[in-house]
Amino acid sequence: MSEKTIFKRIIDKEIPADIVYEDDQCLAFKDIAPKAPTHVLIIPKKEIATVDDLTDEDAALIGHIWIVIRNLARDLGLEEGYRVIVNCKEAGGQEVPHLHYHLLGGRQMTWPPG
Repeated sequence: MSEKTIFKRIIDKEIPADIVYEDDQCLAFKDIAPKAPTHVLIIPKKEIATVDDLTDEDAALIGHIWIVIRNLARDLGLEEGYRVIVNCKEAGGQEVPHLHYHLLGGRQMTWPPG
């Protein structure tokens, strides 16, 4: 059996996190190394390693997560705009092998990201 990821340990309440939202399908918490004034990670409670590991059966879960992201952006005062980032695998910048979304805002976003 593989070792739990840090995100699974947060879901299981084994390690603390600054949780800003939780329901039966997902969890959102503040990033410990924020890249913007608002930087929240949104993760499914179901263990899915990467975007490539999604199945057709995950469609409702992923749709739910996007609605949660929209609502969080509103609740966190990001009316002027925000960015959502999903990295896939190590070469794509994914550091934790558990699907997660970065919600960033509170400053002007630039492209390319820097």
